[in-house]
Amino acid sequence: MRPHHYPGAALIAVLTSVFLFGCQIQREAPTTAQIEVIGMKAKQEADAHAERKLMAWAAQSLPVAQRELALLYQSRPKQRADAFKLFEQAARGGDSEAAFQLGEMLRAGAPGVPGLPAAAAPWYAQAAQQQHAKAALALGLLYKNGNGVARDEPQATHWLTVASDLGNAHAMFLLSNDYREQDPVKARALLEEAAEHEYPPALQELALQLQQGNSQQDRQRAGHLMLEASEHRRNNWNRF
Repeated sequence: MRPHHYPGAALIAVLTSVFLFGCQIQREAPTTAQIEVIGMKAKQEADAHAERKLMAWAAQSLPVAQRELALLYQSRPKQRADAFKLFEQAARGGDSEAAFQLGEMLRAGAPGVPGLPAAAAPWYAQAAQQQHAKAALALGLLYKNGNGVARDEPQATHWLTVASDLGNAHAMFLLSNDYREQDPVKARALLEEAAEHEYPPALQELALQLQQGNSQQDRQRAGHLMLEASEHRRNNWNRF
């Protein structure tokens, strides 16, 4: 007996395969870039749909989504506690930016809540060990000032150097001051590099040093640097 062939059977099989493949794609975790784009949309456009996506992804224990949702909640006073919890979850999941932000929240405290720099230090350290420049700077400053940790100049220099090597102009400027007496050449090189990164205090300090020079070229450059420092101090301070 010959088997019957139903014309729609093959089509149904193809459609089923396509449906199952589509479901598989939907279950795939979003990339870091995709999550960050949605996070930006949620923050900048107050997009409720984007926020719901972040919440769904954060519920799947995706550290980047937890961090992006925490950044959104951080700007809302009533949700700062939720932001803290999400940052901690993301940091424990290995997200360096979340570890840094958690350190910042602990160090700064909140209205009516004192800062806890000693509690912030381990989170800064975690992020700094993952090559997070601002975390390395923050950790270096804790050691330099003895804020929440024992004052330790070698540790301060180490972490400021890490931050400087990662391109942080604030760290370059601090190191240039530290090396001024023992290694003036290195100090000047760090100052020039910080100025190249448009760090206002470095631009101003370099201008002051050039004003003491004898050449007309140095004095002209000093004038330009002073103007540049003033402009960047007004417009770009938050970059650092």
